[in-house]
Amino acid sequence: MRRILGIVAVICLSFIMSSCTEKHTVLSPNGKLELTVLNRDGKVFYELRKEGKLILSESRLGLLLKDQGDLSENFIIQNTDEFTFRNTWSQPWGEVKNIEEYYNGLTVSLLQKSNEKERQLNITFKLFDDGLGFRYEFPEQENLKKFVITDELTQFNFTHDFNTWWIPAYSDQIDYEELYTETKLSALEKTMHTPVTMESGDSLFVSIHEAALVDYAAMTLKPVEGALSLECDLVPLSTGEKVMTEAPSVSPWRTIQVGNSAGDLITSYLILNLNEPSKIEDTSWISTGKYAGIWWGMHVKTQTWNQGPIHGAKTENVKELIDFAAENNLKGVLVEGWNKGWEKDWSLGRFRFAEPYDDFDIEFLSKYASEKGVSLIGHHETGGNILNYETQLKEAFEFLKKYKIPAVKTGYVANLINQKEFHQSQFAVNHYNYVTAFAAENKIMLDIHEPVKATGLRRTYPNLMTREGARGTEYEAWSEGNPPEHTVILPFTRCLAGPLDYTPGIFDINIKTRSDNKVHTTLAKQLALYVTIYSPWQMAADLPENYTGQPAFQFIRDVPTNWEDTKVLNAKIGDYITVVRKDRDSDDWYLGSVTDEHEREFEISLDFLMPEKKYKAYVYADQEDTDLMNNPTAIEISETEVTSDQKLNISLAAGGGQAIRFKLLN
Repeated sequence: MRRILGIVAVICLSFIMSSCTEKHTVLSPNGKLELTVLNRDGKVFYELRKEGKLILSESRLGLLLKDQGDLSENFIIQNTDEFTFRNTWSQPWGEVKNIEEYYNGLTVSLLQKSNEKERQLNITFKLFDDGLGFRYEFPEQENLKKFVITDELTQFNFTHDFNTWWIPAYSDQIDYEELYTETKLSALEKTMHTPVTMESGDSLFVSIHEAALVDYAAMTLKPVEGALSLECDLVPLSTGEKVMTEAPSVSPWRTIQVGNSAGDLITSYLILNLNEPSKIEDTSWISTGKYAGIWWGMHVKTQTWNQGPIHGAKTENVKELIDFAAENNLKGVLVEGWNKGWEKDWSLGRFRFAEPYDDFDIEFLSKYASEKGVSLIGHHETGGNILNYETQLKEAFEFLKKYKIPAVKTGYVANLINQKEFHQSQFAVNHYNYVTAFAAENKIMLDIHEPVKATGLRRTYPNLMTREGARGTEYEAWSEGNPPEHTVILPFTRCLAGPLDYTPGIFDINIKTRSDNKVHTTLAKQLALYVTIYSPWQMAADLPENYTGQPAFQFIRDVPTNWEDTKVLNAKIGDYITVVRKDRDSDDWYLGSVTDEHEREFEISLDFLMPEKKYKAYVYADQEDTDLMNNPTAIEISETEVTSDQKLNISLAAGGGQAIRFKLLN
């Protein structure tokens, strides 16, 4: 009898416990990903499965508020709404032309009853075949108007001890300009910027990031000691708050991209799909291209930003660059150090954005560039003083329009914005987005350096072309440099967020003017980076004299910056990657293959080419006697005819690469 009563008690307890849990499940369009949303005892969680196996176990959702009671418990699910959306949209420019936006969605409407007050919080989930996006939504309501978010409870509780690639969120280095570290998920100790990319074996790849970062603090990820778990940690304001907002409003999307291979992450467009369609109806003024510039000379100490004996932005120097660009299929010339303010302590941000130095004749150069079919690219370095910049913004953009300058590179070289705010804080996010919208109104394209991180807003504002937000080529000129693995980690981490202005194309690998510094690649790898690291504006970064008499420069002349399609042929994070891209304006394809400090050999299929067609392959390869330390500029250039049913052998030197143009012949 006692045994029977015990069984009945267990059954009753199980019933009571289950009655406190409400579940709702959604499948991705292909049925391989499964999302479950749970309300257990008034707290909300989510789970994610791939082909029936847990990737993320019960992970908490909710928010912490200041002085208004948290939005974290005492919830009941008031309503659920399931929906499906399928659409194909076209990018005006990008790594592919057409993108399918196909997901199954679920909105969970939560009602919180606390202290006799009722408040509403909605959480919307969109489950794609390549991952999940979800966000918090705050409807207009009587009991939640203006409020302060002190943090999110958003968790990512993993079931695998992933290999994880990450950079720290808070350090003495300029924001985001760090080398990536590979660590086991269980061994992580520091708060990290996103994207954070993870690998388990050779068939499960995950990246955590966010989409549509607007009027909110950026999300960093904090590891939980003793657990395979990451928690959202919003970047604070200098006053300690994280987000100051009012209903109705929404958070950014928290994104979880999932793939069977490392290459699947690169060809996932989930982050773009979670952004709003373009707010710019007429995009005819937006274009892509390659540019030269007054830039590398300052880093190798042959020129200066400020006025003086070796001032880079002199009229005669810029004129020569315009001639060089016109002769070599480069559409733009970037000019840094043209304006007053560099002669002072420029880190204080006292620049004037419509006052050229007297040795920079903007009237002449604007007319000369136009006659040559070349565009000047402006430069607005703020030194992180955005109050100074915003005060002059209208005047600065009128100056750009007056002198027919269609694009501007902005800079925020400072550890803190206005000497007190993080680059990823809500305050800075709102500034960057304000400048983007203002530039769109004035038909100006943007290249942002020291930026807020990319979150796919280029879909909404296609004038938001490219940005830095990474440790770029300039570090090769005055530091220990970027190790060879750096450029085979970036495509799977930083570049998942959006285009990167890495500034490749250095031919003077051993840097004649700086004997203690060198570029940690071969010449062939510098060419391949134009394909493996995507940017709609790519710089031919070296000094023009270093391209003179170099047959390899032909690849830079030829390679497009706007693509119809992108495919990843092979990839291993931190080791190697081979990418092919189809030109949007022709039937030509371009290949880039790069490796870390180890030499590699691959056999690749050419089945991406059109069948029954012949192509001329122009191959730029490492010579047998080269690597990144020995004879790094030795390059072998060859031509051969190929068809789609062939295979091609690729040999990469240590620190090397290979670039190929496949030109359609018939």
